[in-house]
Amino acid sequence: MISLQSPSAVVMVRPHAFASNPETRDDNAFQTLANRSAAATSAAARDEHDKAVEQLHAAGVTVHVFDDEGERDTPDSVFPNNWFSTHPGGHVAVYPMFVPSRRRERRADVIELLKREYRVQDVIDYSGLEHDDLALEGTGAMVLDHVGRIAYTVRSNRADPVLLERFCTHFNYEPIAFDAKDAEGRDVYHTNVLLGIGTHYALICLDMISDPERRATVRARLEESGRTVIDLSHEQIADFAGNAIELSGNDGLVLALSSRALMALTPAQVAVIEASATPLPLSVPTIETAGGSVRCMIAGIHLSRR
Repeated sequence: MISLQSPSAVVMVRPHAFASNPETRDDNAFQTLANRSAAATSAAARDEHDKAVEQLHAAGVTVHVFDDEGERDTPDSVFPNNWFSTHPGGHVAVYPMFVPSRRRERRADVIELLKREYRVQDVIDYSGLEHDDLALEGTGAMVLDHVGRIAYTVRSNRADPVLLERFCTHFNYEPIAFDAKDAEGRDVYHTNVLLGIGTHYALICLDMISDPERRATVRARLEESGRTVIDLSHEQIADFAGNAIELSGNDGLVLALSSRALMALTPAQVAVIEASATPLPLSVPTIETAGGSVRCMIAGIHLSRR
């Protein structure tokens, strides 16, 4: 089964100089410092990445792996979903990033592979807008309902509202923007920490959406799409339970998420997922110290093979 929402091929970046990025620490409350040397931390992250790739391959997901040798000072390169996205019909977007180190993650060889192996009609590059201090950090800033054509977006410095409107016009999505805060009242920096959309369900912490009317709207729109809403707690979000991505494997749909995230879910929540998808837990505790989890590590390819 191939789902429009859930790609069967992905891009991942193998880190060689992974670290918790000081440039992004101010507004990413999920970041922590690894309790080991830089070399040991980087090696552990690389090992976690490689094992995750093996598990995805075993599930029948095609994984295109690119090595980041660390020469460009890109500590967050293991999270490629922020700088580009792909869309049915052969469309690719390249995004402007908030901090300089993340801008260096963009690489032509990834786009060239997409053009070589998939049907790419156009590449719309928004990255030049960084010169105007504008950012829209891909499918971190936006969680896309590819079926209902909705771009759910938390307002933040990583998601400029003018750029969001421009993207939605170009790619035919309806923007639904809202404010969100964590349990300590801090602004949420990326939408994909609190929302993950599968084919038949959506994982979301509705309590994080500040405005009650907007909260009700988001729930209603998710339910209108025929999905069961799995309402997550603040504690589950802190364990990265919202940072998951559904993929199409050999034996149907799989939900890739971290082992920590799966352990945080209740049996009832897991049962809703298992009604249509198989949970695929990936152990990435070192990578999670950088403030991102499995969803951030995976850039889905929503393109047709050549």
